[in-house]
Amino acid sequence: MDSNNRLGDIEITDPQAMRALAHPVRLAILDHLQRHGPATATQLAPDVGATPSVTSWHLRHLAGFGLVRDSEPGPDRRQRRWEAVASGFRFETPQDPADEEGRSAARVLSQEMFRRSAGLPGRWAAEVEPGLDPAWLGHAGLANTRVVVSAEELAAIEDGIERLLAPYVTRDVAERPAGARGVRLLRYVLPEGAEEQTGRTP
Repeated sequence: MDSNNRLGDIEITDPQAMRALAHPVRLAILDHLQRHGPATATQLAPDVGATPSVTSWHLRHLAGFGLVRDSEPGPDRRQRRWEAVASGFRFETPQDPADEEGRSAARVLSQEMFRRSAGLPGRWAAEVEPGLDPAWLGHAGLANTRVVVSAEELAAIEDGIERLLAPYVTRDVAERPAGARGVRLLRYVLPEGAEEQTGRTP
């Protein structure tokens, strides 16, 4: 595994694949398959907000870019089951200013992902938090920390976070301790604009 990809994510470099994924239904499909495992278009449809036929079309589109694939048949062998190729995905904005297509596609996908995750904290606070027992509630919440760093230092911070998370992300299901449950860690890495630095202190 690439040392820069410790979480085993599928790496998306094709601008067309980025644009294909930058769709609310496709992101919902991929998220559901990554979190819950294989499913049919009919099973996915209520969760992703589309009809089974539309969901099936989106699944085939995702498969064309190698993001999902056929899974082992379920009890009803007449229904096609799908699975995510990896438990996560990652992409980068090309650093070459001349790569306008790549930079534009990465921006479109980033914006759609921000829109998709924007409501998660509010829904969690309204629907999940009231029912959590104190042991979990004590570790839940958010942090909003501002640091002043170079681009290289920011890369090192991100690398350190992934180094810490990797053993938990990649371990087998059988290795999870009793009482383990899914925890969503949202990381927004938002460098400030150059104009915001004037006269600012940490």
